[in-house]
Amino acid sequence: MDLPAIEGGTPIRDKKIFYGHQYIDDADCKAVMDVLKSDFLTCGPKIGELEEKLCKVTGAKHAVVCSNDTAALHISCMAAGIGRYGSNPDGTGRTNISDTNGGSCGNSSSETNPNGVDEVITTPMTFAASANCALYCGARPVFADIDPETYNIDPASIEAHITEHTKAVVAVDYTGQAVKLDEIKAICKKHNLVLIEDAAHAIGTKYKGQAVGSIADMTTFSFHPVKTITGGEGGAILTDNDEYYQKLLLYRSHGITHDASLMNKEPDGSWYYQQIDLGYNYRMTDIQAALLISQLDKLPSFSKRRKEIVAKYNEAFADNDAIFVQKEIPESDTTRHLYILRLIPEKLKIDRRQFFDALGAENIVCNVHYIPVYYFPYYQKMGYKKGLCPNAEKLYDEEITLPLFYAMTDEDVESVIEAVNRITEYYHI
Repeated sequence: MDLPAIEGGTPIRDKKIFYGHQYIDDADCKAVMDVLKSDFLTCGPKIGELEEKLCKVTGAKHAVVCSNDTAALHISCMAAGIGRYGSNPDGTGRTNISDTNGGSCGNSSSETNPNGVDEVITTPMTFAASANCALYCGARPVFADIDPETYNIDPASIEAHITEHTKAVVAVDYTGQAVKLDEIKAICKKHNLVLIEDAAHAIGTKYKGQAVGSIADMTTFSFHPVKTITGGEGGAILTDNDEYYQKLLLYRSHGITHDASLMNKEPDGSWYYQQIDLGYNYRMTDIQAALLISQLDKLPSFSKRRKEIVAKYNEAFADNDAIFVQKEIPESDTTRHLYILRLIPEKLKIDRRQFFDALGAENIVCNVHYIPVYYFPYYQKMGYKKGLCPNAEKLYDEEITLPLFYAMTDEDVESVIEAVNRITEYYHI
């Protein structure tokens, strides 16, 4: 039997390969250099150009780019009127953050939501921003469980957690696979909820042939370096709703407008502006926008290569009874951001941590996506407890994120496969 490197064998590869990596070519570099030599490093024409291109790629009516996906989620919740941004006759909003007391993953009650604050349902298997965006607005995140085979938020669990206080659903396209949008949209329509699709992983994905970004009430993207396309950082919100669009523009830039039609007096001159709401400095720079415009040209090839790698992994692991391959719904034509390998503990002599370390010894540097959000001390202090979402918690105990990025060679892919098979064979029960 082939001895794993962690047991004294020779590593599968000499050079480390990481779970994700950006791809930057000469066209990207030129796009950035052109901006650096231009008159506008920020607040310039590249912002509008990028927004137009995102609309063209997704089919959405409006795009608002911003500093990152966390900002995108925040101002999406603001635009949706969640928490303190909801309508109140006195204009003070409904709640403040100090009113949020956490609570269980179950339906609200006087015990779990004593102040009747707004609630936003999301998944615990995500980066913290998908839940934090509710807290930023003075609302309360409520965690629905995941489907144990797709790992996306379970529509039935969403429905089970809706209360009179629920205002929105933040549905995360985990790994890039689209959530069950038809079912979730129907639930939101039935209960008059805003659907915010956190598509940080999913640019390039289609649902029933329609591009993600043009389906939910608002859809957010991330352009972090390990995502399918990158601006170094950056985010975007896509929407067909004119009212949301106008609010998003305001909230992105301090609540300040240069639009005379929105002011309470005639402008004093061309320099004049007014702050008409309280927003944030969530603007994107033209440097980032230029890089993203160039990156969007490569999205079809990025998507194609990621699909090829996923197919190779799926085929290689299909008959390995020590691991489980993520299922994909037929409605989702997925541009996969992450490849999740799930261990079957009953078939292995080692746990996830030991498996992770064994892959590292083979120079396969993996990751884990994600720690359930309510495990974090900050959420625990608010009253959230382990045991809320059993399927999500079980996934966390068993998952490992394998390398997946555009520039991976076939040799890289084969070395990952060889390492996984070597370890599962050696430690198989």
